Amino acid sequence: MSLSKHAKSYLINQSKYAHLNAFVSRVEPSVLLARTGSSRLTSEGEDGRLVLNDKPIAIKDNICTKDFKTTASSGILRDFTSPYDATVVKLLQDAGAVVAGKTNMDEFGMGSHSTHSYHGPVKMQRYEDEEASAGGSSGGSALAVASAQCWAALGTDTGGSVRLPAAYTGVVGFKPSYGLLSRWGVIAYANSLDTVGILGTSATSVEAIFDQLNLYDPQDPTSLPPSTRSRLGSKARASDSVRIGIPLDYNITTLHPIVRNAWVRTLKALHERGHTLHPVRLPATQRALSAYYVLAPAEASSNLAKYDGVRYGSRAEGIDGTPDSVLFAKTRGQGFGPEVQRRILLGAFSLSAQAIDNYFIQAQKVRRLVQQDFNKVFATQNPLLDETTHAEETEEKVDVLLCPTAPSLAPSLSDVKAQDPIQAYMNDVFTVPASLAGLPAISVPVPIAGKDRTKENEEFSVGIQIIGQYGDDKLVLDFAKELEVAAPCPHAGIKIDTAEEVSRRS
Repeated sequence: MSLSKHAKSYLINQSKYAHLNAFVSRVEPSVLLARTGSSRLTSEGEDGRLVLNDKPIAIKDNICTKDFKTTASSGILRDFTSPYDATVVKLLQDAGAVVAGKTNMDEFGMGSHSTHSYHGPVKMQRYEDEEASAGGSSGGSALAVASAQCWAALGTDTGGSVRLPAAYTGVVGFKPSYGLLSRWGVIAYANSLDTVGILGTSATSVEAIFDQLNLYDPQDPTSLPPSTRSRLGSKARASDSVRIGIPLDYNITTLHPIVRNAWVRTLKALHERGHTLHPVRLPATQRALSAYYVLAPAEASSNLAKYDGVRYGSRAEGIDGTPDSVLFAKTRGQGFGPEVQRRILLGAFSLSAQAIDNYFIQAQKVRRLVQQDFNKVFATQNPLLDETTHAEETEEKVDVLLCPTAPSLAPSLSDVKAQDPIQAYMNDVFTVPASLAGLPAISVPVPIAGKDRTKENEEFSVGIQIIGQYGDDKLVLDFAKELEVAAPCPHAGIKIDTAEEVSRRS
């Protein structure tokens, strides 16, 4: 297939699936055709790894780009264009990648279905008469990859915002260890949780991007320094017999039977390939979701205080404020959507003098317990801990944990609209614990099979999540490739034309 046809296929799909609202802005077609149609694009470098030269990669709309507006899908930033590129964008461009455009998202990353957007909801078309959730908040990035509108995409993951959309759309979504990928130029939601994530059609393509972005950035105060990076990584390898932990606390009563069956079937497939299975307990994870929805809104209420139309953001028209309100009341009331307003209020309350001890401080204690639970079950010592600090000994020590990414398949948008906020928050129950602990985690699609497979869902998949110890990102990525072999998923979650199919027809 010629390069020009390959580029043309992405453009055809961008036009064909424009109604899905995955993109809020796109690169000019002539630029994409010129870049990907005239160079010596190769799939592998000299070391056999994928190269990014001239690959079209979409960027989530809360990651700054100077060539496209960066709105974070919020009305208050509707006219903002960054004077600089985020570090991760610059690194991709240095590697020769083409920024394909900016993708739709939940406003400021707050949501689980990419419906809370100034640009309108992201829509995943599963049936002719039904639109389903693409997950959130990186739903636009995930859907852009799933519908072959780009080769890969960047998102951000605060409590599962890359992994949940990956599970719903049938792509691979990776959240690296906190601090490995630069956050400089990323609009903050919750500083202690935000992580740039990667979405692709395979673990191999995701790893190629991770290798390019996994660098220390002195501009980012949360970026892990080289001295600490040198201590990362375990001796375990996916090619050996990996000890797989089965977190029994994730087998909740509300877990959908199709998801549970896919989880069990995946474990059996990996066991048949020589890996060993070990039940483990993570009791504090049962309180992780509650802790997250105290901590994240608290940090968000502080981060979003600067958007007042004076320092940052667009001002509302007319007179703003009254003698009984602050100067920017009208601007913030009109600029922020209802979900952002809700979380600002939640965060401001939990940080108030009368509530901070009972909410924010208690949530921080739960976060520490969640981290300790993970440290107790992993065979590798957490490299961020003092070497003299020994985790409590347990009978089982494992290399990775394997569990579902989401408790159910993607709901319809009509069901999402009928949900109250608490129901929507429950979608993050399996992704939040790894975020609180800052651990690497990846969602890999596995097919629905056996009695669960019907004519209606045969194109769907279930997201299975691999979680590793802090710094074991390479092991997590390698084991994701092993999972892809053990439980291959031929479908992309939604029935679309691949780039190759479009090119063949053209």
